[in-house]
Amino acid sequence: MNKKPNLTLAILQQDLVWENPQANRMLFENILSELTKPCDLVVLPEMFTTGFSMNAADLWEEPDGPTTQWMKQMAATHNTAITGSIIIKENNKFYNRLLFVYTDGEVRTYDKRHCFTLAGEHEVYTPGTDRLQVELNGWQICPLICYDLRFPVWARNTSDYDLLLYVANWPKTRIKAWDTLLQARAIENMSYCVGVNRIGEDGNGYPYVGHSAVYDPLGELISTADFESTIAQIVELDAAYLQKVRDKLRFLDDRDSFNLEV
Repeated sequence: MNKKPNLTLAILQQDLVWENPQANRMLFENILSELTKPCDLVVLPEMFTTGFSMNAADLWEEPDGPTTQWMKQMAATHNTAITGSIIIKENNKFYNRLLFVYTDGEVRTYDKRHCFTLAGEHEVYTPGTDRLQVELNGWQICPLICYDLRFPVWARNTSDYDLLLYVANWPKTRIKAWDTLLQARAIENMSYCVGVNRIGEDGNGYPYVGHSAVYDPLGELISTADFESTIAQIVELDAAYLQKVRDKLRFLDDRDSFNLEV
């Protein structure tokens, strides 16, 4: 069996410009231009072009609209895959859609399954029905969005992924839940778990404190305190360590067998 290489992520926390896609694309483009280390995957927050807005009627894009085109350009220019979620309109419905864009322009998508009812997201956006799993450099990655973090069944590692990835706009007031649940998802699924959150204050006055984090398959925090405030961080995930832990402990062998139904 071929050994897969380590996976290097660029985690980008940013104080988003409220409901201004062009300004946010420029912000992230500038950050990407200043990265000094090569990486395999750039991870942006949830709704990285607008902030967590319910104003979908004015902010939506076509499935292959300007932000998708921008992500393709960034992926090709910097020779890295890139992911994050934006507002998409398709078939007269709005979606909080994660785009996973490869260097060759291929785009895979995931529509947020759990809409955040406390903010009325379910009244604006249509929930997704299918989980996404993508392959990158031999790594199996399951990307999810923010509120999905509270629902462990949806994230259960029934498909042998190596990395569980959350992009988010998770507010300061409930940041302890964010910290705790990211660690729990890593432990129960015996995978790396990465959460990428925004910082700053949105147009509704809600503050965000980042706390983007990387946990190993035993739930150990391998990111540093810098992730709480720094805009860009590079982290390398150790493939050999993941395999060593799984071979030794084999907790996934005892997992329940079930099919996810929506």
